Amino acid sequence: MSYQIGGSLVKLVYFSREVDSTDPGGRLNFQYFETDRIDDCIEFMKLLRDKHKALNGSRSQELCVMATGGGAYKFYDIIRDALEVEVLREDEMECLIVGLDFFIQEIPREVFTYSEADPMHFVSPREIIYPYLLVNIGSGVSMLKVTGPRSFQRVGGTSLGGGTLWGLLSLLTGARSFDDMLAEAEHGDNTKVDMMIGDIYGADYGKIGLKSTAIASSFGKVFRMKLQAEAAEAAEAAEAAGKSEHHESNSDVHGDAHDDSHSSHSFSSADISRSLLYAVSNNIGQIAYLQSQIHNLNDIYFGGSFIRGHRQTMNTLSYAIKFWSKGEKQAYFLRHEGYLGAVGAFLKRQPANWGRRASLEGIEDLQEWRKSLKKTESETKS
Repeated sequence: MSYQIGGSLVKLVYFSREVDSTDPGGRLNFQYFETDRIDDCIEFMKLLRDKHKALNGSRSQELCVMATGGGAYKFYDIIRDALEVEVLREDEMECLIVGLDFFIQEIPREVFTYSEADPMHFVSPREIIYPYLLVNIGSGVSMLKVTGPRSFQRVGGTSLGGGTLWGLLSLLTGARSFDDMLAEAEHGDNTKVDMMIGDIYGADYGKIGLKSTAIASSFGKVFRMKLQAEAAEAAEAAEAAGKSEHHESNSDVHGDAHDDSHSSHSFSSADISRSLLYAVSNNIGQIAYLQSQIHNLNDIYFGGSFIRGHRQTMNTLSYAIKFWSKGEKQAYFLRHEGYLGAVGAFLKRQPANWGRRASLEGIEDLQEWRKSLKKTESETKS
């Protein structure tokens, strides 16, 4: 098994075979835990360890776990002592690339493009994939220029990522988990919170290519609406106070003035969630475009647990790349976008005959390996 521990989530990948199966292959399984619940993750890994030992007759000293991410160092001693197995730590950025390359080249119906008109248009696995830009969106964002199997450079990033969205929405809404926040955003209307081009110009700003529905200012309506709501509350309180000479009545009126009744009629927590999701996603999309432009990269892959297959997030990122590049660059997404690092770490020391490749040692020779395999298949058919 392997895991990647980030600032917010633990991503776990483990291999399993059916007990009575004669197939040398098996199944890759994916699981995640919040990093704050690392103890639950460790207990789950203990169960996997014990099951593996029972099925294969292995001893603890014969087993190893692959680890990557910042938490692979932070929680190293805790996990090693709890599992009583060897824990091998791998470089996070390299694991991301190994995992992504594997998905692009080996797994059908994994990589796809996204648009409102054609959601989840799957792309066939391909051999020639370099160069490309990987935008990995976790708690923060890292952007990697990749020119070969182990040839990459971190060219940029931003601190405004999934952790930003999670943190701010936990303060602004009642949502307690990231999935709750995404679910709220699904039903929100950001135009109640954001100032749109149409709010300023009354129509499209065609001269510079901006539609009236484009966001001019995230949260741009909130301050004015808050002032209006406070003024209305003050007026109501003054009117009520003038009609009553009783202190108790006055107290009741002022108590009512502190609720969010007026604000709640203007916008909801769902509207706030959608607005902030767009703000973070648009920011990431534009920075990704700028980095791809600087480094002359046309293929942009978005990974990381921030996305989670959420259609609004993918549509925003995809639209941003298409808009800024005038259609010259393409955004790609993955079904298992949050597990690139964990899969990459797993591939560094995979089970024998697990069904995909014998080893990733000598990954630089992967293209030659694939060519020779195809040649052998062709000769067999003929």
